[in-house]
Amino acid sequence: MNETFNISSSPHIRAKVTTGNIMFLVLIALMPTTLFGIYNFGIQALGIVLLTVASAVATEYLFERLMGKKITIADGSAAVTGLLLALNLPPTAPWWMCVLGAVFAILVVKQLFGGLGQNFMNPALAARCFLLISFTGRMTTFVYDGVSGATPLAQLKAGESVNTMDMLIGNIAGTIGETSVIAIMIGAIFLLFMGVIDLRIPGTYLVTFTVMIVLFSGNGFDLNYLTAQLCGGGLMLGAWFMATDYVTAPITKKGQILYGVCLGVLTGLFRLLGRSAEGVSYAIIISNLLVPLIEKVTRPRPFGKGGER
Repeated sequence: MNETFNISSSPHIRAKVTTGNIMFLVLIALMPTTLFGIYNFGIQALGIVLLTVASAVATEYLFERLMGKKITIADGSAAVTGLLLALNLPPTAPWWMCVLGAVFAILVVKQLFGGLGQNFMNPALAARCFLLISFTGRMTTFVYDGVSGATPLAQLKAGESVNTMDMLIGNIAGTIGETSVIAIMIGAIFLLFMGVIDLRIPGTYLVTFTVMIVLFSGNGFDLNYLTAQLCGGGLMLGAWFMATDYVTAPITKKGQILYGVCLGVLTGLFRLLGRSAEGVSYAIIISNLLVPLIEKVTRPRPFGKGGER
């Protein structure tokens, strides 16, 4: 035999799935809620989406170019971050807020920590929390049909009734991408079908949150109230598209379940006890910070290794 074999470090078998493939599928999955948001809120929503995505991609390109690093904008991760941030902005967000949020997400949260795979928080949600803290008034002013109004969850917190069918369809005030549960679920089902995500994190998250609301809200198993809580405040968008982020979620199966429980408990606590009616963004960010601990306590024991004495 005259064949030469080059032996490199493992793994020797590689899947054809790449970061670019995954990001492309996520972008496709986000199209239903993006298009509905543009339909629902008009040309201004389209401008916010385009500007935020462009700002995120441009920030990544310029930083990598200035630092002499490999240009990675072709992998689509910056575009996904920009789109997720845009979907978490109100349709009245000014242009400078879109740019500032995108720069914060890409530069501060992602690139300064080493780039894709090194960030310890979801960049889009970290930017949203930054904008919420810095510009609370602008981030919590919502307009629907040309009239400023409260979101359904704010109405619930004030003791008012809400139309859950409108919440399913999306005929409500809110951020650009959170209003239509139907549009969000079309994208989520696509990701499940393509194997990009599984049910472990979002399923555990939503079940735990449901238990929290049923047990501690004081409304028991009030179906209308429970449906409104599940459909409002960006919970569905967060559960299916941001809590499942590969970089900031645990990789072990037990860890993913524990992570989902943390998400559900924290979201329930924020909604029931906090001043804000939402709570999803902060719950995901805090859970992101807990991931190293979650993985430490749930990592499999090496074969043949007994317990410590």
